[in-house]
Amino acid sequence: MHGIHKAFDGVVVLKDVDFDVRRGEVHALAGGNGAGKSTLMKILQGVYRADAGSIRVNGAPVDITSIQSARAAGIGMVFQEFSLVPSLTVAQNIYLADEPSGRFGLIDDRAAVSQAREVFADMEVSVNPKASVASLGTAYWQLTEIAKALAQDAQVLIMDEPTASLAKHETEALFDLIGRIKARGISIIYISHRMDEIYRIADRITILRDGQRLLTEPLADVTPEQIVEGIVGKKIEGQLSYREREGLDQREALLEVVGLTSGPLVRDVSFTVHAGEILGLAGLMGSGRTELARTLFGIDKATSGTIRLRGKEVTISDPRDAIGHGLALVPEDRREQGLVLDHSVRENLLLPLLRKLRKGPLLDGKAGKALSSSLIQRFAIKAANPGRPIRLLSGGNQQKVVIAKWLGTEPDVLILDEPTAGVDIGTKSEILDMVRALADAGKAVIVISSEYPELLAVSDRILILRDGSVTRDLRRSEIADEESLQLAVQGV
Repeated sequence: MHGIHKAFDGVVVLKDVDFDVRRGEVHALAGGNGAGKSTLMKILQGVYRADAGSIRVNGAPVDITSIQSARAAGIGMVFQEFSLVPSLTVAQNIYLADEPSGRFGLIDDRAAVSQAREVFADMEVSVNPKASVASLGTAYWQLTEIAKALAQDAQVLIMDEPTASLAKHETEALFDLIGRIKARGISIIYISHRMDEIYRIADRITILRDGQRLLTEPLADVTPEQIVEGIVGKKIEGQLSYREREGLDQREALLEVVGLTSGPLVRDVSFTVHAGEILGLAGLMGSGRTELARTLFGIDKATSGTIRLRGKEVTISDPRDAIGHGLALVPEDRREQGLVLDHSVRENLLLPLLRKLRKGPLLDGKAGKALSSSLIQRFAIKAANPGRPIRLLSGGNQQKVVIAKWLGTEPDVLILDEPTAGVDIGTKSEILDMVRALADAGKAVIVISSEYPELLAVSDRILILRDGSVTRDLRRSEIADEESLQLAVQGV
């Protein structure tokens, strides 16, 4: 890709960007949210058309005007938000819109199953092509996405945050697969915000900042500190260091939970969170962390137990009750649960705040614009036009909108489920500072995270959950390091 230029509504998002990937190379593409990574890859994928610049594949110029022409040029994409149809089988998803046909031009499902088996055999993984995608775990969805691209003879494979939804052992298996794909001479463009992953599997790295290429270097020639500074534009120091807050036990108990039960993954859970305290929840996938958050917020119904807010017992039957009692939940999946993607940035920010904007039977549009503008400024959300659909924002800015709209309700208790998933190191730093500031302001904060360094950086206490129950309640001073937390989670 040479001299790629792209603007939307007069706002330049890519300016004369050069990017190349060699045969059999894993090339990491990094940059802050809004740096232009997604736009550059969407141009390569055929979703957008560049305003200027050229693309060559195997040295030959190609005109990529659609996803089909990108596919014909050998470009494949593994999406962060999966593009599979859950009701179809694995084989049907792999050959969707390119189904093998049999006699009389009818779709030949048997041939699709056979060809899918061959693709998985080449990948050296075991997946049942006849299985319904809906019945499979996240790791198998990921493998199906990769198989779909390889079945179309992809020579360049774009992987966007491929480990975001994977457990640790699934991530290791994916890295092994990437090594095998690389050995076949297939090139991989790897987009990730996780520094350890980039150093583990990438050969070179390109960093974009503000729509321009900052550098392209072998990984061996750049330090993690240089990469972070390149992405953010400044040095970030001490963000993953815990800053102790004293006397929390003597403060008011904002939230008390006693014997809370809901389904198989919330069983007799009890804990207290004080004003100004950050409580971390740690556990393996399926331990009940998210289910606990959903029950506290009234999404899932509690079958027994008691919830007290500021010492007073409350009934939370639905999210409206929770909001009324001063609770807010930033959900795990921002796109599916936290946003209305086709609505504007402004509309998403104002959704939980409509009561504040009532003016008789109508809503006060002028007040809504002022309130949304103040939230955009307060949380440094990059949105050139708040009236445009929120799906056009980068992942990090979408996450800021989800957090901002709930903080706009001025909650006493804020629950954050995987708040830094899929965001760059700069935005992670901003979110962690935001969490600390909320606690300093006397709020009670509950943080669920699979990123142990971040959990250790902000939590005053950490609850360990397993099979829906709290197995340990640890003060931060009792956890020496990330390995100690990992062992506690595993029950060692």
